[in-house]
Amino acid sequence: MADAFRSVRVITPRGLAPATLIVERERITRVCGWDEVPAVAHLHDFGNHVLMPGLVDTHVHINEPGRTEWEGFITATRAAAAGGVTTLVDMPLNCIPEIVDVAALKAKRKAAYGKVWVDWAAWGGVVRGNVEALAALAAAGVPGFKCFLVHSGIDGFSWVTKAHLSAALTTLRGSGLPLLAHAEVGLPIEIAMAVLQNQGADWREYATYLASRPDQAEVDAIALLIRLAEEFESPVHVVHLSSAQALPLLAEARERGVPITVETCPHYLWFAAEDIPDGATEFKCAPPIRSAANREALWGALALGLIDLVATDHSPCPPGLKNRESGCWDRAWGGVSSLGLALPVMWTAMVRRGMGSPAGFEQLARWMSSMPARLAGFTGQKGAFNPGADADMVVFDPDAEWTITEGQVHFRHKLSPYLGATVRGQVLETWLRGTRVYTRGEVPAGQECFVGGPHGRELIRS
Repeated sequence: MADAFRSVRVITPRGLAPATLIVERERITRVCGWDEVPAVAHLHDFGNHVLMPGLVDTHVHINEPGRTEWEGFITATRAAAAGGVTTLVDMPLNCIPEIVDVAALKAKRKAAYGKVWVDWAAWGGVVRGNVEALAALAAAGVPGFKCFLVHSGIDGFSWVTKAHLSAALTTLRGSGLPLLAHAEVGLPIEIAMAVLQNQGADWREYATYLASRPDQAEVDAIALLIRLAEEFESPVHVVHLSSAQALPLLAEARERGVPITVETCPHYLWFAAEDIPDGATEFKCAPPIRSAANREALWGALALGLIDLVATDHSPCPPGLKNRESGCWDRAWGGVSSLGLALPVMWTAMVRRGMGSPAGFEQLARWMSSMPARLAGFTGQKGAFNPGADADMVVFDPDAEWTITEGQVHFRHKLSPYLGATVRGQVLETWLRGTRVYTRGEVPAGQECFVGGPHGRELIRS
């Protein structure tokens, strides 16, 4: 028996409109008019709430196996489901072993078995000395590869130079698999650190940390990545863009047809350096959160399409590693915990900027569903309501206002710079392949807001 899902506000491939989705055997078979409900179908009517494709978050650190006490598949995927995210793509570091060969990928798959509430995939890693493992990882189904151009914070995931990247891109050339890069290089950071040391800078001050990761580190890294993408004619993706100073370089490269794409993160679009208290190390991330003017420039680039997508870079750790007691930024782990919060945070920021029109919903779906799905190679399966796609859906109330508290988040450790923020927009239900996995309605006692069990699957890129 088919299911029919309808609303007067559905983000269809042709825009926001009253529509009905017909779902059979986990997939969308038709997108039709609001009143075109088959007589034999089981109808789910969501009224005026927005029905949008499940979000695809291509930048998360799940950390299992090896650092499950930081985060694990159960807590990460439940947090995702509560935020309307139906697909996660996990970064290859922070877990042990790091995903730099097929044996490590198999360990990741074994760790995930029976624990995932949403669908997932795993990026492979490019590190020093593993170029010969890349072809096997590609054959095993990873959707692409991640590298760092500066120390990653994890000794087992080494940063790479231009020579290492050239060797990797020689191997990957023609595969269509993207190379994702943490775009900071070390020399500007080293120079900045030497200056701060000579000045006797106070590491409790956020201004000190901000000065230690200058814009130039990003600009130089992105210039290198543009040259490599052009030379090897291979897709390169800049993760978590922080500095607006790199935007002119990216715009010029796009005009030349260089295959380079860019993401930014909700924390760069929500917070500003001027508002971060000294010692509040829950805000620490790399690259850092920069000025309010920089933030608005990122919003402009996002609206113009120069920035392609938004991903969380959810990078949690046990609270002790944030060193809140000392408040010293140089001793704190870098990473913002945010999984499950991105949709209301983004929508609130859009409404504040006058972007809360019907077209705003379409932009949200592009930035957080269809474009991330394209990056990971899952277009046609994830990220849009097209016939043949998985029936991944989010029921979203854009008018609900609420305050983010520890009880409202489902990732493992309840330390986040978003705590206490009042946001607009709330996920009411999340459906994975036609089955409801999360609801804010009544559920059996003890299940919180999660329905059924963990029936997520790994996505293998062919």
